[in-house]
Amino acid sequence: MVTPEQSTIPARQVSALAGSCHPGPLVVVTALTAALAVTAGQEPGRCLLTTGAVLTGQLSIGWCNDAFDARRDLATGRRGKPVADGAIEARQVWTAAWAALALCVPLSFACGWAAGAAHLTAVAAAWAYDLRLKATRWSWAPYAVAFAALPAFVTLGLPGRPWPAWWVLAAGALLGVGAHLGNVLPDIRGDLATGVRGWPQRLGPDRVRLLLPVPLVTASALLALGPAGPPGARQMGALAGAGLIAVAGTVLGRRRERVAFVAAVAVAALDVALLLGGGGLGTGAS
Repeated sequence: MVTPEQSTIPARQVSALAGSCHPGPLVVVTALTAALAVTAGQEPGRCLLTTGAVLTGQLSIGWCNDAFDARRDLATGRRGKPVADGAIEARQVWTAAWAALALCVPLSFACGWAAGAAHLTAVAAAWAYDLRLKATRWSWAPYAVAFAALPAFVTLGLPGRPWPAWWVLAAGALLGVGAHLGNVLPDIRGDLATGVRGWPQRLGPDRVRLLLPVPLVTASALLALGPAGPPGARQMGALAGAGLIAVAGTVLGRRRERVAFVAAVAVAALDVALLLGGGGLGTGAS
C-alpha cells in the first residue's frame, strides 16, 4: 500500500524539476520563438513543431545548467535552487536534461534539415556555455550565436528555406550579448566569490553597467532602420525610447545595479516589439 507521504514524492520531484529548468528564460524564449514563427508566416502545424523544439531545447539547457552547477551550489551553500536545497538529486536533473535533449533533436529536424541544424547549433552553444564557456572570457559568444540562430531556425523552416536579413541576425546576436551582460550584472560579486570568471565578471560591475546599453540600443537601431524603406514614427519612437531608457538605467544604476538590469529588460522588450512588428524577418514573409 502506498502511504500519503510516498504518494507526494513524484509531485515534489516534478515541482523541483520545474524549478530547476530556469522557467523564466524558458517561457520568454519559447514564447518569443512562437511569436516569430507566426509573424514569419509558418503554418500552424509547423509553428507547433518549432515551439516544441525550442521548448525541449530550453528545458535541456536549464536542467544542464543546474545539474552541472550542483556541486558548486552545495559547496557555497547557495539557496533557491532545488538541488542545493535538497529537493532533488543532481543525477535526476541530468537525466531530465538528456531526455529533453533527446526529444529536441528529432523535433528540430522535423522542421527541416537546415532549420534543425540552426536550432541545434543554438542548443549546442548554450550547453557549451553551461559546461565550460561561462567561466571564460568567451562567455558572451554562446549567447550571440544562440540568439542569432533563433530567427534563422524560424525562417529556414519556411518554404524555400530563406535566411533572415543580415540585420535580423546581427540584432539577434547583439540582443544575446546584452542579455548575457544584463543577466550577470546583479550576480557578478557572488560569481567572483565562487570562481566564475566570465567576460562580465572580468570587466567588473561598473564597466558592465556602462557597457550594457550599447549592444541593446545598437540592436534597436538595426531593427528600426534595417527594413526596406524609411522608418516610420513607431520605429523612430521605439529607437528614441530605447536610447532614453538606456541612458536613465546607466545613470540611476550607479547606486542600484538592479535599476540598470531593469532598464536593460525594458530596452530588450522594445527590441522584441520592433522585431515582431517590423513586417517579418527580412525574408519577404509577413
